[in-house]
Amino acid sequence: MLAAGGTGGHLIPAFALATELERRGHHVALITDDRGARIPGKPSFLPAHVLPAGRLGKNPVALFKGLRAIWQGRAMALRLFESFQPSCVIGFGGYPALPALLAAQSAKIPSVIHEQNAVLGRVNRLLAGRVNAIATAYPAVERLAAKWADKVHMVGNPVRAEVLELRKEPFPLLDEDSVLRVLVTGGSQGASILSEVVPDGLAMLPPALRHRLQVTQQCRPEDLEAVRARYAGHQIPAELGTYFEDMASRLAEAHLFIGRSGASTIAELTAVGRPAILVPLPIATDDHQSANARELVRAGGARAIKQTSFTPKELAKQIQAIALKPEALANAAHASWNCGLPDAVEDLADLVESFGGEPIMDVIRVGRSKAQAATAAAPVASARIPTARASAGQENGA
Repeated sequence: MLAAGGTGGHLIPAFALATELERRGHHVALITDDRGARIPGKPSFLPAHVLPAGRLGKNPVALFKGLRAIWQGRAMALRLFESFQPSCVIGFGGYPALPALLAAQSAKIPSVIHEQNAVLGRVNRLLAGRVNAIATAYPAVERLAAKWADKVHMVGNPVRAEVLELRKEPFPLLDEDSVLRVLVTGGSQGASILSEVVPDGLAMLPPALRHRLQVTQQCRPEDLEAVRARYAGHQIPAELGTYFEDMASRLAEAHLFIGRSGASTIAELTAVGRPAILVPLPIATDDHQSANARELVRAGGARAIKQTSFTPKELAKQIQAIALKPEALANAAHASWNCGLPDAVEDLADLVESFGGEPIMDVIRVGRSKAQAATAAAPVASARIPTARASAGQENGA
């Protein structure tokens, strides 16, 4: 049984794990909220159960309502467990996960939480001391108490299968005459700050770089026409939309990403190996998006700009630092690729099965051989990224 909040950041890794567990022969179900039950990308085999889940605010009235909803959700989860009989409950954060995990502890069902961000989320902090294991996406996670160290497992952040497939593909060919493809997104609904700054920032690039640009940008509906007019005024070709269903293919074509640093965004960038200019969302809980960006920035795969400093001039400066020369952009792509953890979903599934699998599953499991498992355990630093310039069967050096 998976339990997750109704946002893409919680549900994308949950969907990836559900697909892997189903492939291994398990029955899987999901507990979420109304948003999560409707979100695009849910596997067709995965039934979704909507349970009450209140938020724990500081206002006494809101706190009472939140606790009552959580208690009601817990009771409903216990009734659901009687029929589904889960061997393990896995929480991905968000308040909708809380009743399910509390019910699991009451019913003495093994439980695991997965933290997608570099800061332990509020619900996962409430549950960390009670669960059997804590799976993390980063080597260092803030607000993760030292007393829980024995049950922490760093597995990474599962990504969609179609994105993971792109890891095998070379970085798009780029030289000083090539079209430079820039992908700009701000989450599921875009971000107005990107619409305001990015067109003018790209227009400030040196002519030799600006004239090669081809932009794909996701915008809020209310920003769409204004952004279109800005690009037209700057004579920069741009494809704009409020939602792109084929985001994986657009990421495959991109040479540079500009956007937020949510957990799923970072996981997909590093899975594919794409350099980035990151603008962490300043109102994100515990400033977790800034923490998410740090490892990739330190590795040389990205540049981060605080939103308060995110101006057209600063953006143009950072793009030139990472993309003025084709080899610099390729090196940044290589650094991003080396930060990826492509075995995250398999490692998380292995962890879950260690608590909730039946012995017979070891016999009927379809998939990884011992050799594949050994390869998955190899250090990320030893990974190599193929490039478009490499000859057939060769890879670029680390």
